[in-house]
Amino acid sequence: MAYVINEDCIACGSCVDECPVEAISEGDIYTIDADTCTDCGTCADVCPTEAIKPA
Repeated sequence: MAYVINEDCIACGSCVDECPVEAISEGDIYTIDADTCTDCGTCADVCPTEAIKPA
């Protein structure tokens, strides 16, 4: 099950450097490529707004 980023995302960039498979794309609200995500959860661990949750 991949992780998803919800509307609470503030596009701070904390998650991008944490993703070991580069599944996160930048934007107004960041997105996670479900096909690339390995469900490790490191992005969710560093998110200051808790905007990243399991899908």
